[in-house]
Amino acid sequence: MCIRDRWKIIYDKLEQIVNCKANVVLSKLPIGDLATQYFADRGIFCAGRVPEDDLRRVAKATGGSIQVTVNGLTPEVLGTCGEFEERQIGNERYNLFKKCDKAKSATIVLRGGAEQFIEEAERSLNDAIMIVRRATRAKAIVAGGGAIEMELSKHLRNYSRNVPGKRQFIISAFAKALEGIPKALAANAGLDSTSLITRLRKIHNETDENKWFGINFTCEGGLGNNYEEYVWEPVGLKSSILNASSEAVCMILSVDETVKNPKSEQAQQEQRKKMMPRGMPGMGRPIKGMGGK
Repeated sequence: MCIRDRWKIIYDKLEQIVNCKANVVLSKLPIGDLATQYFADRGIFCAGRVPEDDLRRVAKATGGSIQVTVNGLTPEVLGTCGEFEERQIGNERYNLFKKCDKAKSATIVLRGGAEQFIEEAERSLNDAIMIVRRATRAKAIVAGGGAIEMELSKHLRNYSRNVPGKRQFIISAFAKALEGIPKALAANAGLDSTSLITRLRKIHNETDENKWFGINFTCEGGLGNNYEEYVWEPVGLKSSILNASSEAVCMILSVDETVKNPKSEQAQQEQRKKMMPRGMPGMGRPIKGMGGK
């Protein structure tokens, strides 16, 4: 096969792409300068080295399908979007597909001064999205912000008064531990946790209608009805947290003996001796005239 035949095959493939009426061409493989200039002369945008995950997301959002060959291209395999834009954001250029009819997701671009800030923002955003996802799929919800923990603590304290023996102290300790959640929320916000917990306990003990009151920084005084403020948590998630924490405590309390490995303990003692600082030269040796012989 001569060079002229090879060029003819390349131009035939490019012409097939143009004839299918595509305005944007994305490829997982690199696109050469010849194809880029060929598409640019005909008003077609092209981008190479696109990650496979991004290709699948674009195909799913636009209604198109990924092709492995240019033979048999038809308008049915092409996706559509209302607006396409290439925008410079920071030091990177992004291809934005807007107003897609079949899009069920959105892209969030995180920017920050350092990599650790971006990673922390990504983790926080992922936690927020996952909790909203679980809340939409949950059959029942409760108020967040420590409201349900304070209400459970109130019921356990009232129940412990009718329980004789040592079990009363165990139930009271469990009730006190539940108050650690709203206390931690208040402390993380820089508020007076002791004062807020005292006020919150008083509000819950006044009437059952105040069962949804919890820590809410948007309300005056730091407390509010979180159910009316749309601060919700799925019941399944809250039950899983309480069960897991209770099982962990029971496992720790069930430990009645620890087994030590003598060889490992001896190795640790030798390591400590090596790490201990040595004395100054002459220390520990008696000097004449200072009590020595």
